[in-house]
Amino acid sequence: MTAVPAGRKASRKRGGPAKTSDRTKAERKLAYMLCAPAVIVMLLVTVYPILYAIALSVQRVDLRFPEESGFVGLDNYVAVLSSPLWWQDVFNTTLITVVSVSIELVLGLALALIMHRALFGRGLIRTSVLIPYGIVTVVAAFAWFFAFDPSSGFVNSLPFIGEDKSWFGDRGSAFSVIIMTEVWKTTPFMALLLLAGLATIDEGLYEAAKVDGANAWQRFVKITLPLLKPALLVALLFRTLDAFRVFDSIFIMTRGSQDTESVSILAYNQLISRLNLGLGSAVSVLIFIIVLLIAFAFVRGLGTAVPASQGEKK
Repeated sequence: MTAVPAGRKASRKRGGPAKTSDRTKAERKLAYMLCAPAVIVMLLVTVYPILYAIALSVQRVDLRFPEESGFVGLDNYVAVLSSPLWWQDVFNTTLITVVSVSIELVLGLALALIMHRALFGRGLIRTSVLIPYGIVTVVAAFAWFFAFDPSSGFVNSLPFIGEDKSWFGDRGSAFSVIIMTEVWKTTPFMALLLLAGLATIDEGLYEAAKVDGANAWQRFVKITLPLLKPALLVALLFRTLDAFRVFDSIFIMTRGSQDTESVSILAYNQLISRLNLGLGSAVSVLIFIIVLLIAFAFVRGLGTAVPASQGEKK
């Protein structure tokens, strides 16, 4: 047996941090250099616009009256939050979000279970289900608009609908068409995420539950739903954030008429139509804050605890 030098023994006993080799330092430096371009691009396309919008939101910047520009502090936020139109649009957006995401969750979970359990034609079923999600949102909105248009749509010709029904002339029916469009377009996205979660569940758990006498509903409630919780969190989070920023369907079908305006339509009207960059930026910042609060609520409410590592357990 070869003798270990005293210095090496002492260093092992002390348990000090191992010295980083030059090769490791060079690899880390190369990794930082490779990641730097992507990080810079992300900062330019995300952080800079957010900071610029915040800066505009505390100023009076109306391109129609450029001579009146100046710092106004929180006046734009006070004007937005004290406006009944803002709260009406928040209610409209929340209504569309809650109803559409709830329907999408039920239908998406059903489709995911069907695609996961399909014995034959699984590829054809998955392809057929995902077709609506592959269509551009604007195209899908136009398709539904022309289908329900009183003059050219085929829906009014159906015997159980009735002729000459103005779907976009009434607030309730307009909301119904908008929600149906959102559900038809994005339910496949929900199903795709839930299908990925179902694929991670061990089939042996179902076999063991069958042996113990559990029926299909008990297996679904006791096994599928608890183990599907991470996938449900991701699916609900992504779809809720996307639904709260709904713009395309409303803009194409009603342009916000009949009290169907959303917060995104409100921001568009202020920024693009009225050229009020200060007020429009305040609306955009408020939408951003609401989106952050929604994400925080979902993570806190549905988030799962990370298992402790072996070192922490010891």
